[in-house]
Amino acid sequence: MLQETYASLLGRYTQDRELVSAGWQQLEAAYSAGGRHYHTLNHLSQLLADLGEVQHQFHDPDAVWFSLYYHDIVYEVRADDNEAQSAVQAGDMMQRIGVPAGRVAQCRQLILATAHHRATNDKDTDLFTDADLAILGRDEAAYDRYSLQVRSEYAVFPDALYLPGRKAVLARFLAMPRIFKTEHFSDRFETQARLNLRREHDRL
Repeated sequence: MLQETYASLLGRYTQDRELVSAGWQQLEAAYSAGGRHYHTLNHLSQLLADLGEVQHQFHDPDAVWFSLYYHDIVYEVRADDNEAQSAVQAGDMMQRIGVPAGRVAQCRQLILATAHHRATNDKDTDLFTDADLAILGRDEAAYDRYSLQVRSEYAVFPDALYLPGRKAVLARFLAMPRIFKTEHFSDRFETQARLNLRREHDRL
């Protein structure tokens, strides 16, 4: 499903099948790289499903779909510019296939917004970043699996460094008046997300 949807997306701008195939291979390699446990193709599949439920609300659907595929293409736990580098790669591909400049800029904005997940004045951005956080509000088993997967991605850091940082991240989410900015995702996930976050925070 992911590959077919990606090919359909690019096919609206180019008939170069080799380029589309190469683009998918690049994505597949990145999201399947060693060291990834949560930020994988499975994450993209869940995003595709969650965003599919609200796509009728999108102002620029293609910008959202490009962002879905590229928002975590660069993921290095020691780096602090993953979102910026991912946005560059998205823009490079979009420009190669002739996507209008305004749409490229919107995609970059969407990807950069995943660095902080704060509320914006753009509905597409808020829907996209809410979907990216949906795992926080899944059932306990799914959340605990996610928590372990994130820890595995940060395996290069000892507990003495990882645990205080993780606890601070959880505390920042818990301090937000609302974790989810949009009605759709807030109604579905806000309550359980706070329970999950508090549970992990208190056991660290």
